[in-house]
Amino acid sequence: MTTHVSPEAFLAMGQAVLASQPFSVLIGAELHSLAPGQCELHVPVSDKIRQQHGFVHGGVVSYAADNALTYAGGTALGVPVVTSEFKINYLRPAVGERLIARAHAVHTGKSQAVCRCDVFVIRDGNEKLCAVAQGTIIALPSGSANS
Repeated sequence: MTTHVSPEAFLAMGQAVLASQPFSVLIGAELHSLAPGQCELHVPVSDKIRQQHGFVHGGVVSYAADNALTYAGGTALGVPVVTSEFKINYLRPAVGERLIARAHAVHTGKSQAVCRCDVFVIRDGNEKLCAVAQGTIIALPSGSANS
């Protein structure tokens, strides 16, 4: 992605990528903001993403962190990317109306970016930190985007 576009066009490009991800569409994920090296991804909470105790399923919390990390790393590197690895710490059950994953690139090299993400849940208008994650995002080799 190029940084020579307006912030609105940059966000629209990111939203088009999200719309091409069937799982993201299935759970209603929304790209709220996007800038080089930064991302904010929202996931509305519904019964279809809760587990048996009523908490947002850990896999969905993990999805939100992973996708936000990848957007942050990809926009920092400016090339097609994938997640090489990531770690997540669940701090509290996610109970509320919406997940918000905020990620930023901590360090960017030539072919990889190390990124951090905080995942919040909105409950009664208040943000509560429910997970933190860190990951390494790597550039795809040329010509391997569809491999």
